[in-house]
Amino acid sequence: MRVEEVDDFLSTPGPALVSDARDFDGHTLVLGAGGKMGLHLAVMLRRALDRAGRTDRVWAVSRFGSVHGREAFHARGVETIACDLTSDESVGRLPDAPNVVFMAGAKFGTTGRGDVLHLMNAEVPERMARRFPHSRFLVFSTGCVYSLVAPESGGSTEESATEPPGAYARSCLEREEAFVRAARERGLQSCLLRLNYSTEFRYGVLVDIALKTLSGAPLDLSMGYVNVIWQRDAVEHILRCRRLATAEPAILNIAGPDVVSVRSLAQRFGGVTGVVIRH
Repeated sequence: MRVEEVDDFLSTPGPALVSDARDFDGHTLVLGAGGKMGLHLAVMLRRALDRAGRTDRVWAVSRFGSVHGREAFHARGVETIACDLTSDESVGRLPDAPNVVFMAGAKFGTTGRGDVLHLMNAEVPERMARRFPHSRFLVFSTGCVYSLVAPESGGSTEESATEPPGAYARSCLEREEAFVRAARERGLQSCLLRLNYSTEFRYGVLVDIALKTLSGAPLDLSMGYVNVIWQRDAVEHILRCRRLATAEPAILNIAGPDVVSVRSLAQRFGGVTGVVIRH
């Protein structure tokens, strides 16, 4: 597969999503679409709708200052809107849509920036829930909202207690709570998607481990196990969750089935590449 084919491959919908798309009712806003998954999600939805014979519009909304430029969306049939989600004036100009995918937020790398975390992961979700009170929301969250558990447990389930370690994880729980309040107070329909590490050819935990193994760099094993999911699978699962969005917010973990040892992954990469792993 050539490099230029990767994004098209990762945004190809399966038959189950195309079947679901026949029942989609109206346009979709993808908020925060400029991140690493936004292009694949918006384009996969666009392609599923096209194959289902629907002409509903898909708008990718972002500042468009990162990762994918607007031309990558336009070339694949997705419309774009430049918008600062922290600005009430800018948000007020967004079109109404019965379906909203909420991908926006401050991610890792915000250590010591509690103001940014609170703004993006608590205040902005609250504003979006108020701006689109009659929309059906798919809300990106994270498996980090759970407490740390032993790998032998198989990982947290949707019924596990949410005791997030660290400021970033706590802010993600605040994002969820904003939509839960909107559901209780105004009947907003949503599905909260606790996504674990998504990976593809160019980035993700597997790529990080492989690059360190190849370079001979030390590999930090303080977090000894990981749960990953192929990004194409994650995007399709997320889009199919639209039918699960209710006024009693559904919660769904999006993750691969296995808890994998980081050490064993490095050893497997070393075996493939001929790199000797020293314990």
